[in-house]
This record gives sequence, C-alpha cells and structure tokens, in this order.
Amino acid sequence: MTLSTHQQVERPSPEGGARPARKSAGRRPRKPEFTARRGLVIAGYMAPAALFVAAFVYYPMVRGSQMAFRHWNLTDLTDTSWVGLDNFRAVLEDPAWPTILGNTALWVIASLVPQFVIGFAIALWLRRNFRFRGLYQALIFFPWAISGFLIGILFRWMFNSEFGVVNDLLQKAGLIDHPIAWLAEPRMAMLAIIVANVWYGVTFFAIMILAALQSIPDDVYEAAQLDGAGKARTLFQITIPYIRTTLALTVLLRVIWIFNFPDLIFGMTGGGPNNETHILTTWMITITQQGDYGKASALGLVVVALLLVFSVFHLMATREKATREEKGARS
Repeated sequence: MTLSTHQQVERPSPEGGARPARKSAGRRPRKPEFTARRGLVIAGYMAPAALFVAAFVYYPMVRGSQMAFRHWNLTDLTDTSWVGLDNFRAVLEDPAWPTILGNTALWVIASLVPQFVIGFAIALWLRRNFRFRGLYQALIFFPWAISGFLIGILFRWMFNSEFGVVNDLLQKAGLIDHPIAWLAEPRMAMLAIIVANVWYGVTFFAIMILAALQSIPDDVYEAAQLDGAGKARTLFQITIPYIRTTLALTVLLRVIWIFNFPDLIFGMTGGGPNNETHILTTWMITITQQGDYGKASALGLVVVALLLVFSVFHLMATREKATREEKGARS
C-alpha cells in the first residue's frame, strides 16, 4: 500500500507511544500574512534611515533649490528677495562659462575613454588563473581606497616643474630637453589632471568589469574555442554582449562620478591657472567660497539638469540597442 507524501504515519516513540512522522519536505512553508502590526514594525525599522536621508539629503536639496531663485549673498544677508531666473542668467552670461563648459566636456570624455579601455584590458587579464593573481588584484584595486584630494596632492608633486618625478623621467629618457611647467600652462595643466584622473579611475572599471566577467560560464568560451572562434571574435560576439548591461550601467555611473569629481582638481591646480582647469563643479565650489550662494545654487541645478538629460538619453539608447539586438537574434 502506497502512502501519500502529505500523510502522517504513526511511529513508535522511544517511550513506547506513537508519534507522527515529519511532514514531507515537498510542502512549502506558508508565508506570514501581512498585518497592520507587521506594517508598523517594518515602518519603525525604516523610520531612522528615512529621517536621516530626509534631513541630510532632501532638505538641503530643497533649500538649495530655493536659493537659486533668490538673492542670497553672504555679503548682504538682509536682502534675500526673490530674483527669479537672474542667478541662472548670471551663470550663463559669465565670461568664464564657455571655457568651463568646454573643460567639463573634455574632462569627462578624455578621462572616461582611457579608463574604460585600460580597465577592460586589466579585467580580462585578471580573469585568467595565474600565480599571485590575488596579489595583483590587491595592488590594482588599492588606489580606489585613497581619497581623490590626496591623489591630487600626490600628482601635484609628481608634475612639479622643478623637482617632479615626471620631468625627471622624461629628461632621463631623452624626450624633453628642459623641465615642463605642467601646472602653470593651461593646456599642460589640463593634460596633467586628466592623466591623474585616468590613473585613479581605471580601478573602478577593472573592479566592475571583472565582477561581470566572472559571471560568464566557462562552457561558453570552451564552445567558442571548439568552433574555431579567435580572440577578437570571442570578445565582440560573446564577452561584450554577455556583459552589455553591466557595461552600460558602469559607464553611466562613471560619467556622473567624473562630472561631480572636483577633489582631484582642487588637489592639483585649484582650478587654475586663470580658471583654465575649472569644471562646473569646481567652479560652483569657488562661487560658494566667494559667498554668492544664489549663483552657486543655480549652477548646481544646471549640473543636475545636464546629468539628468544625459542619463535619460543614455538609458534610452542602450535599451533601444538591446531591443534591436534581441529582435535580430530571434529572427
């Protein structure tokens, strides 16, 4: 006679009585019902974090947004009248605006592309098994734990025109005849801060891409190798499509991060010489230090708007591309 898996069977206990057998493991435990009491408990646990975020994130954002439409200057706090769009007009009509906007675009693009390429190459290299792999990972990931401002100070000494190590190495290699004033000339100063940012940001891409690469099954690569696929074909037809979503999100996060990364610039040049290495966020901090909170808040809203527009277009473009590729694969 066959028993159902949900029936209980009387088994003798050590004391001589009978006890029911354990229920089958096939039955799933019931989920606890959601009650008002459970809701209050969940709300109680979430309340401290919600209050913290509201007090230190959303409240300053609202107050800062209000300042953008008022005359808010530390030199005259008796007058905080409503000025409408005057602060935005002052930002866009400032003579330094075109230069700083161009610097910001150059800063983001010239930093992002080398970071992505070098970080991707390092991640592909670290995915392989070799001796002392863990040590190499620790050495490569270590710069990400250092403050950006500290990195800026370090590179300021390295690019020093008198006793910097960069000029010393270039002279010993015979590439230059006399020291270069890296941080005193506008073009050289911009090049120096971009080099420093590339060195600092490569680690982020290496970490994120390596984590994505480790999710690719080895069987896929073995099948590609058996089919005779070369390294280039494997990279562009297997590796990149497999981690496309991670790459898109990583690029988006890194663009936002670089756009809002004044630490390194302040550590190296402070925005000089003559505002030639300022980006929007460093310029905003400088205006704040001058006491014009209304203009600085207006510039902050401009930065938020630019990043929001870029994020929307980036996500739409990547989603469209993924949809087209899926339709092509089905057909």
